[in-house]
Amino acid sequence: MLAEKDAQDNKDLRVEGFQIITKAKALVESKCPGVVSCADILAIAARDFVHLAGGPYYQVKKGRWDGKISMASSVASNIPRSNSTVDQLLKLFSSKGLTPNDLVVLSGAHTIGFAHCRNFVSRLYDYHGSKQPDPAIDPRLLKALRMACPHYGGNTDIVAPFDVTTPFLFDHAYYGNLVAKLGLLATDQALFLDPRTKPQVQALAKDKQQFFKAFAAAMEKMGSIGVKRGGQHGEKRKDCSMHMS
Repeated sequence: MLAEKDAQDNKDLRVEGFQIITKAKALVESKCPGVVSCADILAIAARDFVHLAGGPYYQVKKGRWDGKISMASSVASNIPRSNSTVDQLLKLFSSKGLTPNDLVVLSGAHTIGFAHCRNFVSRLYDYHGSKQPDPAIDPRLLKALRMACPHYGGNTDIVAPFDVTTPFLFDHAYYGNLVAKLGLLATDQALFLDPRTKPQVQALAKDKQQFFKAFAAAMEKMGSIGVKRGGQHGEKRKDCSMHMS
């Protein structure tokens, strides 16, 4: 049985990311064996990365235990797709107790990071089977992306930044990009096109501190979803890559 990290949807995750968590766990175990879970380490590492990239520093609740079950088959139904509609996104987020505002705010994490061509190439050449590009993409961005991602063939390892203006800085430029039709993924640009989410996109595009405050709150909320505590429901792994038993 394949584990979550081996799911097809997680193949794009860089191995270095897993290695960093493994190293952090080893260091923590050398000082406090059996105390801090991999789940807590992952949550703290995510917060620290956001802060080091220029984003907000927020408190992370501790005390999680690691799950005992990890199945690749459970991944696809629990994450957004690169071409999800807003209806699909709202349904998925609602199933986790998250609001439409949470959807818009947490999508702002795409202010950093990259996506492989296969996740957006249909927008460039054959949007929804039209044989035409997505009309909601700026012509200049379309031209640049087509140069990097040919319709057929090309290097499958090529990536493009989610945020074409400040790709290495955690800021609120992501939202301004959506207003300017510079969103990379269809699922991102859709947030500006849908009247249920457009007003918040516009508001966050104008106010970085509002985004930072909302992002910190949404991350705390998301970090409380499905938390496991106690040996009946979880475990504290010694090695994050494998179960205790």
